[in-house]
Amino acid sequence: MVTHYLEYPAPASSDISTAEPRRVLIFFITGNPGLIDYYALFLSTLSELIRDSASLQKTARFHIYGQDLAGFNDSDHEPFTAHRKPHDLETQIQHTLKALKNIRIEDGPRQGQPYDDVLLAGHSVGTYIALELCHRVLKDPGLAPSLNLGSGILLFPTIHHISSSPSGRKLDLLRRIPILGDNAYRIAQGFLHLLPRRGLHWIVRRVMGFPVHAAEVTTRWLKSRDGVWQALHMGMDEMKVIGEDKWDDELWGIVHEAQAHEMPVPKFCFFFGKNDHWVASHYRDEFIQKRQRQPERTQFVVDEGNIPHAFCIHHSETVAEKVHHWITDMYSAD
Repeated sequence: MVTHYLEYPAPASSDISTAEPRRVLIFFITGNPGLIDYYALFLSTLSELIRDSASLQKTARFHIYGQDLAGFNDSDHEPFTAHRKPHDLETQIQHTLKALKNIRIEDGPRQGQPYDDVLLAGHSVGTYIALELCHRVLKDPGLAPSLNLGSGILLFPTIHHISSSPSGRKLDLLRRIPILGDNAYRIAQGFLHLLPRRGLHWIVRRVMGFPVHAAEVTTRWLKSRDGVWQALHMGMDEMKVIGEDKWDDELWGIVHEAQAHEMPVPKFCFFFGKNDHWVASHYRDEFIQKRQRQPERTQFVVDEGNIPHAFCIHHSETVAEKVHHWITDMYSAD
């Protein structure tokens, strides 16, 4: 079954001086729940900003692509059962890598060839997946020999000690409670089953204050056959996997791995929320303090406002403008 995706192809531009311009793929990895439709406004706004940037259009043609994580859309899998359970974080990493390896330039004389550069953009657990992919591909180029990972933009990153965050502590406690943790999805689905679809949409739209598009995506997810189970199962796995700070020894070996294989060293921009309930602030500050000594390949930004972790609900345009600014810094010809 085909994974649902959104894409925004690069338009032809007369401003590009070369006959065949550099091709850049911006590959976006969602958070949990892994539904790309949550990010439709964010990605479409980003696409428009890139199209309107004369400087970027002189540099390259940018193709934006994002897809659902596995298991969140009922149409992409057989029904989950006690023997065919939802997907864990490792499966999502493999699922994303497979998609990355299969995406090729969509038109022109180089149609079907690999992109010159791949920028991985991720949100929440999508940032963990992005960094893990960078590490694996650079450590073993044979894993994806045609994948040219060049940079990453990581939004509200949950890359270590997620179980120490305010929300992480609650989910981890649920995971550790015997019987309850394994059956949490049944309780949630039983409650949601009692609510008619129209009533649930009204709650999400009017009580929670979601805009129309986000309310529709949320209602569809909550009333789906397996979506809630997939989200809880994966979330509990995140509590186990994104625990100890392994990145100190592994992630930042990327520079040595890249140089050893004569590959470009990826550059990363981290955007942290000021008060992110999925990120432990003291671990965030410790992480930044350790890594800000490498400004040539790592930029850290902590939001000075109050953009929430789930930025795609109300703040898509604002974050798209920030991401556009960072992409301009990375790729602009000026």
